[in-house]
Amino acid sequence: MTSEVEIRIESLLDGARRAAGAAAVIDVLRAFTTAAVALANGANRIVMVADVEEALRLRATRGGQVCMGEVEGRPPDAFDYGNSPFELSRADLRGKTVIQRTSAGTQGMVAAVAAECRYAAALVTANATARAMLATGQSRITLVAMGLDGQTRTDEDELCALHLRNLLQGRPGDAEAIRRLIRASGEAMKYRDAAHRHLHPEDLNIALDVDRYDFAIRVDIENGRPVARRDIAPS
Repeated sequence: MTSEVEIRIESLLDGARRAAGAAAVIDVLRAFTTAAVALANGANRIVMVADVEEALRLRATRGGQVCMGEVEGRPPDAFDYGNSPFELSRADLRGKTVIQRTSAGTQGMVAAVAAECRYAAALVTANATARAMLATGQSRITLVAMGLDGQTRTDEDELCALHLRNLLQGRPGDAEAIRRLIRASGEAMKYRDAAHRHLHPEDLNIALDVDRYDFAIRVDIENGRPVARRDIAPS
């Protein structure tokens, strides 16, 4: 990375609105981990929306075949899938357009309108995302940790932002240290709590599988909506 690139870390929905240059909108638990799994399982693209109603309208008008996501962590009744990486890892999405609505990740992507280019980021795509962002040639990079519902900071997204900054600045980072810190966090503990049965323990394991995938998720604006596709970054 050249010294001319400015890297800024932002948080939450307000941070997404301030994102400039090449922006990575980060949602580790679980939106953009789930998006990566969906693309790895054959989805052609993911249309990201803010509202459940918009997702259902798009599916009804053949703007996509599959709705996935959550409201308050749980899948809406009319959706095909929730926001679970484990659930999506068993889905055959070959050739399909997926419509995704979540409470943090897709909200941030919809809000990041000022950025020149956008990436949906998580630990499972960290290295590829850093390479792809550097390849854009943008002089400014913004890393946006979306947190819980875009309103409250969370360890996993803030740590992912720091890890991405390390990679962007030519340092290897410490994936194992990040995993340990996240496993000790309040959000991670929910995956071992019987009161949160909608959170599958394997979701956490997948989300912490750093660099599970060697592709970034590039998000372009098409017909006014963010549309995500796999982006194979240069080595």
